[in-house]
Amino acid sequence: MDINKDGLTSEEEYFHKQQQEQLAKLREIAAMESEAAAAEAAKELHFHMCGKCGKPMKTEIFKGVEIERCECGAVLLDPGELEQLAGEDQSGFFSGLFGSSS
Repeated sequence: MDINKDGLTSEEEYFHKQQQEQLAKLREIAAMESEAAAAEAAKELHFHMCGKCGKPMKTEIFKGVEIERCECGAVLLDPGELEQLAGEDQSGFFSGLFGSSS
């Protein structure tokens, strides 16, 4: 019987290595799941909340576009809503600022 320095046979060493690899994979999966759960919890915590004062934002229709507005005056626009409200950006200012291509 071949015994290594840790007192394991080569067969035991093989299965020990397999178990360690499986545990590492399970830990990786658990970490990804906890990151996803944390992201979802953060989204729920901050969804429709004002980034300026932290109060809930109200959805309103402004010039045919659904926007979120806070009582403090802050406005939240979803992607593309600024272009709908302001029209096409002829200067390229917003596309350079936000990296969007029109």
